[in-house]
Amino acid sequence: MTPSTARVLFGSVLLWLAMPVTAATADSAAFNPQQAFAPFDYPQPATAYRSASGKPGPAYWQNRADYHITATLDPASRELGGSEVISYTNNSPDALDVLWLQLDQNRYRKDARGAFTGDKFPTEFTDGYRIASVAVEDAHGRKQAVKWVVSDTRMQVRLPDALPGHGGKLRLHVTWSFTVPGEFGGRMDVNASKNGEIFEIAQWYPRMAVYDDLRGWDTAPYLNSEFYLEYGDFDYSVTVPSNMIVVGSGELLNPEDVLTATQQKRLAQARHSDKTVMIRTAAEVVQPSSRPKAGGTLTWHFRMQNTRDVAFGASAAYVWDAARINLPEGKTALAMSVYPVESAGPQAWGRATEFLKASTEYFSRQWYPYPWPVAINEAGTAGGMEYPGITFDSKRAKGKSLHMVIAHEIGHIWFPMIVGSNERRDAWMDEGFNTFIDVYEDDAFNHGEYAPKRDSEYAPGGGNPADEIAKVMLDTDAPPLLIGADMVPEKYRHPITYFKAAFGMVLLREQIIGPERFDPAFRRYIATWAYKHPSPSDFFRFMESETGEDLGWFWCGWFQHNWTLDLAVQKVAYTDGDYRKGVDVTIANLDRLVLPATLDVVYDDGSKQQVRVPWETWQQHRHYVVHVDGTRQVSSVSIDPDHALPDHDRSNNSLQVK
Repeated sequence: MTPSTARVLFGSVLLWLAMPVTAATADSAAFNPQQAFAPFDYPQPATAYRSASGKPGPAYWQNRADYHITATLDPASRELGGSEVISYTNNSPDALDVLWLQLDQNRYRKDARGAFTGDKFPTEFTDGYRIASVAVEDAHGRKQAVKWVVSDTRMQVRLPDALPGHGGKLRLHVTWSFTVPGEFGGRMDVNASKNGEIFEIAQWYPRMAVYDDLRGWDTAPYLNSEFYLEYGDFDYSVTVPSNMIVVGSGELLNPEDVLTATQQKRLAQARHSDKTVMIRTAAEVVQPSSRPKAGGTLTWHFRMQNTRDVAFGASAAYVWDAARINLPEGKTALAMSVYPVESAGPQAWGRATEFLKASTEYFSRQWYPYPWPVAINEAGTAGGMEYPGITFDSKRAKGKSLHMVIAHEIGHIWFPMIVGSNERRDAWMDEGFNTFIDVYEDDAFNHGEYAPKRDSEYAPGGGNPADEIAKVMLDTDAPPLLIGADMVPEKYRHPITYFKAAFGMVLLREQIIGPERFDPAFRRYIATWAYKHPSPSDFFRFMESETGEDLGWFWCGWFQHNWTLDLAVQKVAYTDGDYRKGVDVTIANLDRLVLPATLDVVYDDGSKQQVRVPWETWQQHRHYVVHVDGTRQVSSVSIDPDHALPDHDRSNNSLQVK
């Protein structure tokens, strides 16, 4: 909109106001208060299971899956085979006549549904899972084979007798194998390095699907979006050739069997060191003495409690280092990094454990303590992928990009590993929330060494986040946040699921609620829903109840729709024509989104006064006259002078007064 110049006379004071041609004479056709503030329809209803306060209700229940897994990796054939016993507890009120399991390795089959959903059809495949047997053992120890049906990435197990609700238990025995995909695996793979292949193993065992109060069995297939899993305890063992190192989720239970005496001593030292301690140096990688025996195999035994998943990395090529993580209330954990020699160096993975330690400590102080004994970075080609207690990060990353990926992936411990939202349906509840907490971790790390956060996840253009997200929201093809994760095209995955969701949280914290109310509420949200399954509505209701704000208008405009914002200063007039009585500023909302804003009045001596314009201003108005007390002549008036809001047309945000 091209500014024109209007000459306005107030008594003996002549003002020249630069203003849009049509803004002073016409209301916006876009903004409708009744639409903006219509009652918000929460996606999920409040029930006895999920209360109107956003907390688990008095009848909330959640099923449980405990796993005992034994597996063997053959690097030569790239085959991983194993057997598992799942101890499943049905805490629901319903009797279950079938069980559903997730078979994510079937995503790599040529006939997988997910092969048809990406930007282009894949060119590399595996044959997915080979299920050898399935049997059920009842509470009395009676075991019998059962029928199963595989459908894409799901397996239905038909029970001989329905599993009772309210605590009914059974043990499910499954024997399986699959070929580990190459680098096309994406989130898990095998990739080459100078001193041996690196195996990044995830989605590696048949996993229980979630049965919950929202949908019953949630059997959304694994297309390309991530995971939704039950919590439980894991005991798992992985057998590999003796020259390989294995790092896995949880705690290594038998270090004396798989590590040298020197490595055990160094690990003990690292548990008490804030500086990185080398467990296996680059030079030692090629030394046979860095393994406790030559030839044959070794079995690595891990345990992890109260988790939804486990993953591991395995390679003969790992350099290994570690340091202590300092947690609240005097508790500690161990940060570890493993990487090939090509990735070593003070500007690269030599700082990985430093980055991991710092980010885990920050998130633990600010939001919720890290809950497990070990946190691991593993270097490969998965690029950036998170699992409980372990992340797969790019072996090629250095400096700022390495810090970014490590902080982001370990940040996923909080969302969705602790707060167990449904990634297959509501990806913004993990990617967006995680990117949000990363913004402040970036500021905190090493006095802002890499701050502010400007990367592929947040303000990728390197500019002002509000201005960048405003451009994204103008794209009429961009999907809203409240849409199924598998419906978001790759083009919009980072701009919407990461960036827009995270910036919405920044707006809540810094513009709508304020840190003094937001931070305690968000901490309570994490603690309340830790190891549970919150829905979008649970989050919305919880934040409203805990902060004391009616936020339906924001959930509607920002999450349900991609509404855009255009605030304007339309007119400046001295009160009764006398600047000593103050100034009356006409502001307008010209588009559908609503946000609170700051009005900045600058006087002729350079001093200024700011007025906070609350969101309630627009409940009954399309434009509004704000009176600002003052006794000096005005130089200029601006709305959102700091570019904190995603205003897509800033040509009408200011008026100069001459």
